[in-house]
Amino acid sequence: MIGNRVGAALDRVISHLPAGGEVREGQAKMAEAIGTSIDRERHLVVRAGTGTGKSLAYLVPALIAKRRTVIATATKALQHQLGDKDLPALAEEIGFEFDYAVLKGRSNYLCVQRLREAKESGTQEEFSVDPPGTDTPLAESRPEQARAIAAWAQTTTTGDMAELEFEPDTRVWSSYSVSPEECPGAFHCPSGGSCFAEIARARAAEADVIVVNLHLLGAHIASAGSVLPEPEVLIIDEAHELEEILSKSLGVSISAGRLRAIAAMARASSPTARGGTPSELDEVALSVMDSASDVERLLERLGGTRIRSLADGDLAYEVELLQSRLERLDAVIRKNLTTDSGTENPKAQRAVQALSRLRNEIALLHGLSEDQVAWVEFGARPSLEIAPVDIAPILSREVFEKMTVVMTSATVPLDLGVRLGAEPDRTDELDVGSPFDFEKQALLYCAAHMPDRRSANVEEAMIEEVVALMQAAGGRTLALFTSRAVMDRVATAVRSRIELPILVQGERSKGALLSALSSEAALSLFATMGFWQGVDVPGAALSLVIIDRIPFARPDDPLMQARRDRAGAAAFRVVDLPRAASLLAQGAGRLIRTKEDRGVVAILDSRLATAGYRWELIRALPPMRRTKDRELAVEFLRTIDQEAIDLERGAEPAEGVSSPTVR
Repeated sequence: MIGNRVGAALDRVISHLPAGGEVREGQAKMAEAIGTSIDRERHLVVRAGTGTGKSLAYLVPALIAKRRTVIATATKALQHQLGDKDLPALAEEIGFEFDYAVLKGRSNYLCVQRLREAKESGTQEEFSVDPPGTDTPLAESRPEQARAIAAWAQTTTTGDMAELEFEPDTRVWSSYSVSPEECPGAFHCPSGGSCFAEIARARAAEADVIVVNLHLLGAHIASAGSVLPEPEVLIIDEAHELEEILSKSLGVSISAGRLRAIAAMARASSPTARGGTPSELDEVALSVMDSASDVERLLERLGGTRIRSLADGDLAYEVELLQSRLERLDAVIRKNLTTDSGTENPKAQRAVQALSRLRNEIALLHGLSEDQVAWVEFGARPSLEIAPVDIAPILSREVFEKMTVVMTSATVPLDLGVRLGAEPDRTDELDVGSPFDFEKQALLYCAAHMPDRRSANVEEAMIEEVVALMQAAGGRTLALFTSRAVMDRVATAVRSRIELPILVQGERSKGALLSALSSEAALSLFATMGFWQGVDVPGAALSLVIIDRIPFARPDDPLMQARRDRAGAAAFRVVDLPRAASLLAQGAGRLIRTKEDRGVVAILDSRLATAGYRWELIRALPPMRRTKDRELAVEFLRTIDQEAIDLERGAEPAEGVSSPTVR
């Protein structure tokens, strides 16, 4: 039995790791439960708080089981940690041999054929093509990056973009890579035999453990299992993001930028692309460019609208015109599939591949089923989206019926497996808690006196709370908002009332903002939903997390509306509340990252203290001490701030100080 062997193996691994240490209680429980689940071929959902040591807890039983395992993560950071650190260490310490591979989406790898074409052309013409699926307008080309990529290409053995010492401009990298929508496949590509993406896939096919991200898992599911080697065990880390990411991966996105990219790709495939008389292909491609502009203007007008059918109207007219132009473009490109010498034209092959995918996706608009929802996504560059209303039937058929599934994260809802299609009588749930002492380390403060969210003076009350709490904390604050407009107004007001340094999302890159928050004393950061997850700022740099409101989805969100319609009277309980609880827990989870961290999570939404559903939200949060008294929160923050100041001055910290008694 795997479960019976996990404990001893985990002890041995921990003792041999460079940092040494001991197995944590929650880690041991989790590892044993996963081993038992693999033995019995049962699904398992594990909530494991920050600091549990989840990766070793699922890697050790998976390796002992000697069954092909796919590990899917939500972030590239965790994917690299597993592939560059955890698995190499286990390969030396676990006691037997195994093969592992990290596999990414095709666009992460250098395309040998596009590199060859760039060398043959001797120009930077390729940089005029925006990457498929983006609306980024062309700025100046980055020849220095192009030269660096070309030099790196001579030495790389993997072609993985992550090897580069810099993050390439999206437009530059897209000139040396291809998306899955473009690639015609190794058989039809002159460089198929040396393709880095195909080499990576071949390596993964031979591996015992394959590390992917959730987007690639989504592509595998959407293709009915043709992207990855079929696993016996699937482990999903950061599983709280599974539903949202897979909904996008299993859906369709059509934008004006994607149409322009197709047209530019088509023009580049013409024999006259580098000069000569304008061709029929130029004419048709330019007509698609015109359609792109018309579609963009229409989508800007329809932002937020749910598309229930293509009835007569502006959208129906534009879609019909676009389809006719794309059909003509396809016919003209196919005339260039082979060169005058009879060899395949790889540029035309890529254009046809991308165009076929786009035409098939647009055709979905004519036959939307009850299981699909279409809408126009808001934004500076709007897009037409199509997504499954419920991914559970797909996951049940393509995942849960075919393999053993383990899902884990610090905030995963324990009913997630069944909700997403796992058989209830074959699914177990486990909460191993956290090694942190949240009652001593953290205080949850709810501003129960805040006015109703719809009242005119709610923002002024919010500003007053933020100022009082930030001053007590001496800065060291991450303020999280559900609205960018509210964030900007509150940040402006707070900056005018206190002298503490504040950064606001958008003023620097995300990496630069987090680096500053981690390293600059007394700094605070105001941010929106992109910072509610994946932010790790341990230590005295962060002692206060402010959340402006319970993060319920917009009432007019088309995808959420469709899910509510399907759920009927139970919509709030089964659709809105679980999502809000998960996001709230993720935001609150930014505070305590180590056993030494201490601080306050402040929720500026009185509904957490008064609403009938409040306990559903509170139970999703770490077990912090709770208070409605702002003075208690201020007292605790002042104590922490003084300790941080003393440490910065080299003084010894006070002993025996913990969170105040909650009245």
